[in-house]
Amino acid sequence: MPGLLQRFMPREDDFFELFVKQAQNIERGSRALVELLSHYTGVPEQVQSIKAIEHEGDEITHGILTKLNQTFITPFDREDIHALSSQLDDVVDLVDAAASRFVLYRIASIKPGTLELSKILLLATTEVTAAVRALDSPNEALAHCVEVNRYENESDRLCRTLIAQLFDEEKDPVQIIKWKEIFEVIETAVDKCEDVANVIEGVILKSA
Repeated sequence: MPGLLQRFMPREDDFFELFVKQAQNIERGSRALVELLSHYTGVPEQVQSIKAIEHEGDEITHGILTKLNQTFITPFDREDIHALSSQLDDVVDLVDAAASRFVLYRIASIKPGTLELSKILLLATTEVTAAVRALDSPNEALAHCVEVNRYENESDRLCRTLIAQLFDEEKDPVQIIKWKEIFEVIETAVDKCEDVANVIEGVILKSA
């Protein structure tokens, strides 16, 4: 019987450890994207490595949702656990989607500003990881959430600038379509980081 009770009432840090693992995975994916754009050779192999990180993220997400379904008492609201896990998973999905497009669209060389946009994404995911680690320290977690919001605003501005330059400088409409989508997918990944921060802020406010 004690074993059964332990299954339904696990330590709270079981969930937190999984969230940290999930956050570290999205940071690892973002770092791999920066590496891809910094050293644009062996592209299919690098993209495949990012795909493997995305698969690992799926496994972690599945583990969290399985634990959620098996757990009677959770460290915070069930819907917030589900939302936090889903939003984190969305980030690494978008990182993978962005990387995959460099192979899918047969991109020969990287346009200026693409690396800078991906670096903002990496900074945002680093702050997400720090916020998740600090879930039991509300003020610290909220400070990291503020930084995530700042990076989202920065990525939004840079994305708009890059798209404006694209329409000014690129004459091939097919290339415009390809690159506009690449920029927007990377920026949407940063948007998702802000969604993660919003969930964390909601959890903290509810427990205040």
